[in-house]
Amino acid sequence: MDRIENKNLQRLAVIVAGATAFLLAVIKFIAGIASGSVSVLSSAIDSMLDLLVSALNFFALRKSQAKPNDKFNFGYTKLEAIAAMFEGILIVGIGVFIFYESILKFRAYEVELNVDLSLYVMVFSFAVTGALVAFLNFVAKKTKNLIIKADALHYKSDFFTNFGIILALVVIKFTGFTIIDAIFGIVISGYIVNSAISLMKESLGVLLDKALESTIVSQIEDIIKSKKEINSFHGLTTRKSSDICYMVVHLVFDKEILLVKAHEISNQIEYEIRDKFSEFRWEITTHLDPYDDRNLA
Repeated sequence: MDRIENKNLQRLAVIVAGATAFLLAVIKFIAGIASGSVSVLSSAIDSMLDLLVSALNFFALRKSQAKPNDKFNFGYTKLEAIAAMFEGILIVGIGVFIFYESILKFRAYEVELNVDLSLYVMVFSFAVTGALVAFLNFVAKKTKNLIIKADALHYKSDFFTNFGIILALVVIKFTGFTIIDAIFGIVISGYIVNSAISLMKESLGVLLDKALESTIVSQIEDIIKSKKEINSFHGLTTRKSSDICYMVVHLVFDKEILLVKAHEISNQIEYEIRDKFSEFRWEITTHLDPYDDRNLA
């Protein structure tokens, strides 16, 4: 039931993100034209990109949840990491664009715009985006889905970008000191790029079958060592894709032990691992060895 609930929650999160991006894109685009604000128009374009990304994420999420088949024996869960990597690259691109535009703004310029209308729209966008980020973070924490985590980061960058635009508009309204717009843009772009790189590193770890965290592996080893019938073990390998953890290990028993007994102990180890780390799904393969053959290959 929890898995079905998580799947439905993930799909709802992507749909809500897409609908929000569409709403904000339309409002910002109309307001940008009416007010003459380049910043608001740039934000509208960003929201349109958000809509495109959310649409791609929706299809990637659906496909990643498809069951394994004869062609893809381990399923499509790595599509989550691929989608997150793509979104991370896009976020870096947005950050670089904001940095470039901010550098250009260091040159003095005069603009005529309806600051009040721009402020109303950006404050509304700021509030809506903040609520969306809170919702996506909740879903990402509950489901541990990389696509949702990437979306949360993406909209978090929009959240801070909107905040920077609001501050810049306030300063322009009361002082005409336009350089603050460029300063905030540079700071925000640095934060966006740094966060996106962290997300891309996590995605790359999944794509390259990075081992589970050392603390989890250590606890798995403790579970194995607690079985007195096991003389030793070797070849312990782990990896993670989506919420599924994969593990392979060779367990060495005495030659005299009955196969049914060794199998029973192996099942007990698997049960304890699944029980201890119940937040994940597990695919565990145990090899039952009558002697340590690690040096015979």
